Amino acid sequence: MYKVVIVGAAGRMGRRLSANIMASETLTLAGAVEFPGSPFIGQDAGILAGCGEAGVKITDSLETALADGADAVIDFATGGVIEAAKTAVRANCAMVIGTTALTADDRAELKRLADEENGRIVAANNMSVGVNLLFKLVKEAAAFLGLEYNVEIVEMHHNKKLDSPSGTAVRLGEVVCEARQWKYEEAVRNGRAGMVGKRPAEEIGMHALRGGDVVGDHTVIFAAEGERVELSHKAASRDMFARGALLAVEFLMEAPAGLYDMQDVLKLK
Repeated sequence: MYKVVIVGAAGRMGRRLSANIMASETLTLAGAVEFPGSPFIGQDAGILAGCGEAGVKITDSLETALADGADAVIDFATGGVIEAAKTAVRANCAMVIGTTALTADDRAELKRLADEENGRIVAANNMSVGVNLLFKLVKEAAAFLGLEYNVEIVEMHHNKKLDSPSGTAVRLGEVVCEARQWKYEEAVRNGRAGMVGKRPAEEIGMHALRGGDVVGDHTVIFAAEGERVELSHKAASRDMFARGALLAVEFLMEAPAGLYDMQDVLKLK
């Protein structure tokens, strides 16, 4: 059994990660971390996840959670991710990162940790198996369909989501740009208002919707004269992200040092 520590254990994703790990036949919950001052410090992570006692108390220190030994850390939190990755790598733990808030500098630092400190890291905007298949299909469609097929991306999430557009929507835009050899910063237009003029062919419309408890919907539209091709993924439960994260942990147990994404984990490259 591989021992896993969860950062952000009291959050919506953290609780589902705890539940899925406790149900796993290959992984065991070894630690749980929350931010200093969290009202959940000291609570049992399993009880908080609705799965019964796990014997794992939530702490405010990743170092403390790793003190008894661990094989991997999973982090879906929006803050302190790079520091957590440094701590995990230096403790010889694999690191799985599911946050959507990584900057270019963050990714450069993760690459350095993998290259210079032999880190084993999976970082992905979306851990879902279905979404990662969507990335592949969108790339193929963008390359196959000509410029007469205009590209629009629409995403919707719950009303508590902090970032916009979603990291998954951004990655879908990047995938289109890679296939069509465009620059993301030049091609993407976030929403439209007023007399914006005729739509350029080399443009990606990006539209973010927020409301209710939507887990995550993403649609990429290729629209031409006389027809549309739409590729969509709709998430009904956070368990799909948790299951992907667990697959990433098991992948890293056998992988050499490196910075990977879910396309590597799922062998979609």
